[in-house]
Amino acid sequence: MRIAVVGLGYVGSVTTACLAHQQHDVIGIDTDTHKIELIASGRSPIIEPRLSELTADAVANGRLTVTTELSEAVGAVDVVLICVGTPARGDGSVELQFVERVTKELGESIAASGRFVAVAYRSTMPPGTIEGRLLPLLRDAAGGDEHFGVAMCPEFLREGSGVDDFLDPPFTVVGTNDARVRSTLEELFAPLGKPVHTMSIDAAASLKYACNAFHALKVTFANEMGRVLQTLDVDARDVMRVFVEDHDLNISPAYLRPGFAFGGSCLPKDLQGFLRLARANNVDVPMLSAVMPSNEQHLRELIRHVIETGERDVALLGLSFKPQTDDLRESPYVELAETLLGKGITVRIYDPIVNPDQLFGTNLRYVTTHLPHLERMLCTSPAEAMRDCKVALVGTADAAVARALVDAAPQHVFDLHGGLGSEIEALSGYRGIAW
Repeated sequence: MRIAVVGLGYVGSVTTACLAHQQHDVIGIDTDTHKIELIASGRSPIIEPRLSELTADAVANGRLTVTTELSEAVGAVDVVLICVGTPARGDGSVELQFVERVTKELGESIAASGRFVAVAYRSTMPPGTIEGRLLPLLRDAAGGDEHFGVAMCPEFLREGSGVDDFLDPPFTVVGTNDARVRSTLEELFAPLGKPVHTMSIDAAASLKYACNAFHALKVTFANEMGRVLQTLDVDARDVMRVFVEDHDLNISPAYLRPGFAFGGSCLPKDLQGFLRLARANNVDVPMLSAVMPSNEQHLRELIRHVIETGERDVALLGLSFKPQTDDLRESPYVELAETLLGKGITVRIYDPIVNPDQLFGTNLRYVTTHLPHLERMLCTSPAEAMRDCKVALVGTADAAVARALVDAAPQHVFDLHGGLGSEIEALSGYRGIAW
């Protein structure tokens, strides 16, 4: 395949060398003549393991050429990968002048060439940027969109292991709504032998932010744990050494699906206990301290959205803090029902597990305190709970609940579980975590 890579910084340099290594014909483009001269002589402009060797080999065998002129390259390529910098401004916003300038010049070159090209942005940008700002620029400069299609293909290259990350990625992402571009880019990335995930442009842009935000969160979590544990004379690295061996919960997809607030008898209690330890030892842990307020904000947001529907009758499908248990202690669904009742909203509840006659001990005392009339609110079926209700709050993926939702088709469906299936998502009133 014939590929142009615009921007020969860290991402662009790695991308050009690796694609040429895979036997593609690659043209690297940059306005910095020093970078151009280095690559043209077979040298890498950046220090990165294996990159110098790959660059030298690619130039020597004629797979990699470079130029300062974008217009020279566009007429002869199938794909343009845009890798120019999008640095942060002082206020945290993203500087887009470089990618906007390249986009306009690219559009003019496409207009002159008159042949179709797949345009894939690899530069990190906020969702909404490509379709909201760059696509109109590209379309205007090209005189329409007949000869191009656009995608977002975020990169996940770490400095110090960029070549290995490119050639052996965990996955590859193609964000586009253009079938021609999707097919071309899937073919381009197929030799990597890893899944190619197709999604919307904005979802692809968001994924890069999600990954890096989570990486930052992990570093901060480990450091906050370390600060507290060292005051207790505990070897934090020994703790984390065993911590990371749990691939069922700790280092896994568990808990990483957007949904409702957490609750139960363990997470709130133990988090608060650890925060108490931190305070007692004069250790500031701002990230962990923000967890409970953030969790409570999630509950308040849902309540606000429910109230905004204007409806006074609500079906709550699922009451325990998680499925397959009748433990109601610290359940956010109990707090949700209690708050809605306090605002004068009638709540009818169905839970496939909860039976008031079988509750006892602290579980019974908790629900008696918060929902003293639970027995009168509970329904024997999801259909009964939804009768004449236009709002359904769904905290379970129980099959009977899913069938009843499809049959009842309430005007507002708030999916707090996320596992209900495509039939539920097709309902006109469906709202996932975005509400």
